[in-house]
Amino acid sequence: MQASALQNKFERIRANKWFEIFVVSVIVVSALLVGAKTYELPNGMASVTVFLDWFISAFFLTEITIRFLAEKRKMQFFKSFWNWFDTLIVIISLIPADDAELALIARLVRVFRVLRMISIIPELRILLVSLVKALPQLGYVMLLMFIIFYIYAAIGSTLFENINPVLWGDITISMLTLFRVMTFEDWTDVMYETQEVYPLSWIFYLTFIFFTAFAFLNMVIGIVVNVMERENEKARAEKQAELLAELEAQGNVEPTLKDVMAELNEIKAQLKHREKP
Repeated sequence: MQASALQNKFERIRANKWFEIFVVSVIVVSALLVGAKTYELPNGMASVTVFLDWFISAFFLTEITIRFLAEKRKMQFFKSFWNWFDTLIVIISLIPADDAELALIARLVRVFRVLRMISIIPELRILLVSLVKALPQLGYVMLLMFIIFYIYAAIGSTLFENINPVLWGDITISMLTLFRVMTFEDWTDVMYETQEVYPLSWIFYLTFIFFTAFAFLNMVIGIVVNVMERENEKARAEKQAELLAELEAQGNVEPTLKDVMAELNEIKAQLKHREKP
């Protein structure tokens, strides 16, 4: 009974909004601390940064312990990728930065502590998960873009090599030049140079920009946004399902909520149907 009461206390701490805000604040301070260490600091400030560094490491260790103890099913804690990620970052952060051999690793890991912001804020998690799930579809778009790059680079290297070997010397250099054109980095200078020899070379550049900067990049944005919408719908459905489960456990579920539960199941079925290729 006492253990259950203690677990409930840890669970309330984990769910507390102010505790979450404080954790985010510590992560921000940790990020600022990493940036401050890239400057030459006075001896007094250097000692303060060392103290803050150890305080942040100790706090992260306490915070991950609270989250573990608040979990009703302890094995469920390790089924989450984000829990593994946070635990790994916290453990490696305990490496002493004073050790000459491990100092570089310790400093690099302290930089990655900023990534804990993703695991703490659900919206950032949805963004990252959406990007990862969109990668298979983005792969085909990137392949098609590479084909367009390769064709245009071969044409550019063949036609414009004698005009400027620095920009069009071979196909790899031509692809770098085309990347510069796609990002609009002084691309008109490149075009005007070739127009002096080939007046109609503007067609080469405009068609390339249309395919890459306009068509393909918008396709990439569309794919990511589509996946993000599905993930947001799934997150809302899961949150509502968890709320209904808690209300059912407390016996506070009204008859109308069961109808909502049926609608949630229909939403989940639609989401699964959308995810099928």
